[in-house]
Amino acid sequence: MIEVRHFRSLVAIAESGKLATAAERVHVSQSALSHQIKAIESHYGLSLFDRTRGGLRFTPAGERLLALSREVLASVSAAERDLERLKGDTRGELRIVLECHTCFDWLMPVMDEFRTRWPEVEVDLVAGFHADPLALLAEGRADMVIGSLPPTRRGLAVVPLFRFEILAVIANEHRLRNRRRLEAPDLEGETLITYPVPEARIDLIREVLEPAGIRLQRRTAELTVAILQLVASRRGVAALPNWGVKNYVDHDYVLAKRIGARGLWSELYAAMPAALAERPFARDFVAIVRETCARDLDGIELLPDDAAQRAGGREGAKEVKRGDRTGN
Repeated sequence: MIEVRHFRSLVAIAESGKLATAAERVHVSQSALSHQIKAIESHYGLSLFDRTRGGLRFTPAGERLLALSREVLASVSAAERDLERLKGDTRGELRIVLECHTCFDWLMPVMDEFRTRWPEVEVDLVAGFHADPLALLAEGRADMVIGSLPPTRRGLAVVPLFRFEILAVIANEHRLRNRRRLEAPDLEGETLITYPVPEARIDLIREVLEPAGIRLQRRTAELTVAILQLVASRRGVAALPNWGVKNYVDHDYVLAKRIGARGLWSELYAAMPAALAERPFARDFVAIVRETCARDLDGIELLPDDAAQRAGGREGAKEVKRGDRTGN
């Protein structure tokens, strides 16, 4: 008999494409997830997947159960929201700050979906560049910060979102335009255009250039579009999230190159007061971020949702080794 947990597993497999990653998302071992799938296939007498080099591909039977899974889980979520409303007042406010404050294209569909689910909650972006976004939480000027993994602070809850690749961005006519990927020595002599944040928070400097002993002249701009305009006009190079530059690359405004053989990767987290993290609408907002980005953003990987949850200064079950970073 198929159960809700099976529906969650099928959606996790569809969004990750890999059994191991899906197992992490639904908090079971890969072996247990394999047994779930075999039990469903045995029950219906049909195969749900084809195994390919690119990962798992749903068969027609699998696609039909996947569609059912999404319908059922959406109905379950709607019912749970209604039950929360019956328990008490669900009104609230959610003021969101982005470290990469102009890389918000991916957030718009999330906010639209959230407003549909929680019309009684005021949700808004805190505009402008903020050198210390977490300070806004302490000052009561914001409710959630989406950015790099913050240091442990008492009373702060941190929930992992997704992992993404940082790409080197160069002008279409740049001397490196024919390279498939760039290494640290390739960038020697360039001007690096970044947001106005400390160098320790810039992944390219900290993880690529400094270990290679290379120091670049640096120029800053607060707006992503301004950085890209400077790059396009050959004033320097940048390193930006893949989802932040995709539209510009697709429209041949600039070129984007992988950094190193395995790429340069960073991670996004949602940080909020621990008390807010207990509110149903805040938990649902984070779930919408993960669901929407897994569906809409190319080249990202969802982080296990218990990988770095911290509240009141207590570390979660797994230690995340990446440091504080902004994806610049």
